[in-house]
Amino acid sequence: MDLVAEEQATQSPLAQDRAAEPLTEYVQRVSRRVRAFDRRHPLLWDLHLTGFWVTAALIDYLGGGWRNVTRNPDLPGWLLLTLSLGLSLPLLQRRAHPRAALLTMAPFALVNAWTGAALQVAMLQMLVVFHLALRRPPRTLWWATALILTIDTVTTLHHPRESPDQRIVPMLMSIIVAAAIGITVRTRRNYTEALEDRARRLEIERDQQARLAAAAERARIAREMHDIIGHNLSVITGLADGGRYAATKTPERAAEALNAISTTSRQALTELRRLLDVLRDEHDNNKDPAAPELAPQPSLTDLDHLIAGVRSAGLPVHTTVHGTPTLPPGRQLTVYRVIQEALTNTLKHAGPEATSHIRLSYEDQGAVTVTVTDTGQGGAPNGTTGRGLPGMRERTALYDGTLEAGPRQPPDRGWRVHLHLPEESPQ
Repeated sequence: MDLVAEEQATQSPLAQDRAAEPLTEYVQRVSRRVRAFDRRHPLLWDLHLTGFWVTAALIDYLGGGWRNVTRNPDLPGWLLLTLSLGLSLPLLQRRAHPRAALLTMAPFALVNAWTGAALQVAMLQMLVVFHLALRRPPRTLWWATALILTIDTVTTLHHPRESPDQRIVPMLMSIIVAAAIGITVRTRRNYTEALEDRARRLEIERDQQARLAAAAERARIAREMHDIIGHNLSVITGLADGGRYAATKTPERAAEALNAISTTSRQALTELRRLLDVLRDEHDNNKDPAAPELAPQPSLTDLDHLIAGVRSAGLPVHTTVHGTPTLPPGRQLTVYRVIQEALTNTLKHAGPEATSHIRLSYEDQGAVTVTVTDTGQGGAPNGTTGRGLPGMRERTALYDGTLEAGPRQPPDRGWRVHLHLPEESPQ
């Protein structure tokens, strides 16, 4: 006992797992390998199986075992050899053409019954019946059963040794068992194929959902980067233009502009680095001390800082606020980004003498109206369609709001952006 325990303790984990593997799992694993080999080499498998049964039939003929059940022991050897081969060789086509195989065996089975040879190789017809039940419509079994029983009746009538029920009933039961096994295997195979097809469809749907989610996330990231980088670069551009103008007249103002450029660029770089760090998936915020620093999205409380940065870039901004903001974070972010994009476009396209006016009106149940106007040149920005306006419309659509953006009505000059988010729908 100690030697056995020591030997088991020194076995590798893989050997122990195999030793503990249940017999059913082992049989299933071997069965899967056999089926896989059969799918790769169907003809080779058919040749081996047909060769096995041909060999068994020849052994029965050469060894004289057929004499134990025959009705006529005086049959010539060439006839017995012909019947043995005629009832076994057609098995080569039992899977591809089971009906043809059974019809090919039928004349030899009839001669076998008429002459009274009663070779046991005739029972190989049950293997063909199994494949008929497995691969052909159920109605095929009716004529196959009738054909086999008719031939078996010939033996009973021409060489009566036992009563008809002792001969025909066992043959009928054999056919029923072979057909039942074939139907069972076919049902299980169809069920397995249905499960595999469903798994494939679920995998395709999962991949499609992943692609849609990735596309939505890319659009969200592009929108955020546009809002962050576009706004800060517009502020930096305005500060640089103002600093260049003031450098020849007021060096102190030029130095202030350079300081503002430095502060704004560092802020943009910090926000960009934070956004890119969030996209990295190799960090675990709970475990890695070098995980990216997270910060909340901007809200309405950050509007003053946003407007101050725009004013420092040389754009006069006036604000009018009605009501008290009671918006959830998502709506606050939408309002903030729309105002940011509107001011960014004014900085980029309105011209040096433009001014901007922001009107905020907070209503009950989370409704809000925002109007941003400027006194610039008006017209579409650069005559092109960028990411700014589509991004604002996407954000607005999240809350079933409306967004209008276009030139102001004459005689007013400039551009107007009007946002309205309706009341929050009850959950």
